[in-house]
Amino acid sequence: MSAETEETTAAPPAHRAPQPPAPRRSLPPVVVHLAWALLAFALLVGLTMITDPFTNLRIATIGYYLIAIAGLALLTGLNGQVSLGHGAFMFIGAYTVALLVLHVPGLPFWVDLLLATAAGGIAGLLAGAAAARLHGPYLAGATLALAVGLPAITQRYPEFLGGSNGLSFSVNSQPAGLVGVVPATRWEAWVVWATALLAMVILVNMSRGRLGRSLRAVRDDEVAASLAGIHVGRTKILAFIVSSACAGLAGGLQAFLLGTAAPGSFTVALSLSLLAALVLGGLGSLWGAFWAAIAFVYFQAWAEDAADAVNLPVNVENNLPLALYGTVLILVILLFPAGIHGGLTRLRAAVRSSRQGRSGRSEGVS
Repeated sequence: MSAETEETTAAPPAHRAPQPPAPRRSLPPVVVHLAWALLAFALLVGLTMITDPFTNLRIATIGYYLIAIAGLALLTGLNGQVSLGHGAFMFIGAYTVALLVLHVPGLPFWVDLLLATAAGGIAGLLAGAAAARLHGPYLAGATLALAVGLPAITQRYPEFLGGSNGLSFSVNSQPAGLVGVVPATRWEAWVVWATALLAMVILVNMSRGRLGRSLRAVRDDEVAASLAGIHVGRTKILAFIVSSACAGLAGGLQAFLLGTAAPGSFTVALSLSLLAALVLGGLGSLWGAFWAAIAFVYFQAWAEDAADAVNLPVNVENNLPLALYGTVLILVILLFPAGIHGGLTRLRAAVRSSRQGRSGRSEGVS
């Protein structure tokens, strides 16, 4: 072989085309979400350490309502099924925890919460099997009947379920080394939010994975989803199971926080308020559930404080929180149809576009 041929066949390294950079390996989404959850928990621990016990109680209340509303967001926002009976699934979770603590005290508390979640999921399976054949107002009516009828079981079996007074109990979940060091309300807030953040990690990965795509497809067009190979009935039932399991877990955490499970805590007004809060926060995102939980707790607290400050009659004072809550809900829907989270998203987009416009004008002048 000649020297010229060798030069053409074996080009020196300086004349070789540059190799593209190796693709950056990103972390799995679940790892990223867990990291954000740990950061959020660390911030929450810091917040509880600088606030009083009553504020810690409210923070914990936001945590378990976040779980219930996020599960409802998965069902209604992602799958398009309207449920007016999620208070009934919270009732099941609360009484599951109460009965286990009273009758099986040897179980660890985290097992009680898992069983409360499973009990809510089983109830959701039964309700979802019927819901898969119902649509629109028929589904809403069926779930509303569940919210009305289920708490009445306590009157049927007062010896077992405590009647209208419910069941009272106490849970000693705090480690021995933290007793006397960390106040009880602060520890309970940590437990509730650790559970809530773990549940949110699971829900976020569900909503962004294959299940989330199936739920959206069924919501948008059931016929097209079926032609694409999605089992519509099974997907609807699965959405109900996940959502009701979240409600059962939220009810179990509420019973743990309050030390009681009573039918008066799970009225029809609770179920309606959960759905209204979801609309207020924003149906289309799990972030909307976060804003909804804050609004659900603090709007009612502010209304009660305002009623106490002006010495209103008892009947007016009892109904003022609902009236103010409804007024705020109407205003938010009129001003921000996508809820609080949608309004914040639009505001962020407007600020970003205005910044880009100013930077473009400054470049043009220069």
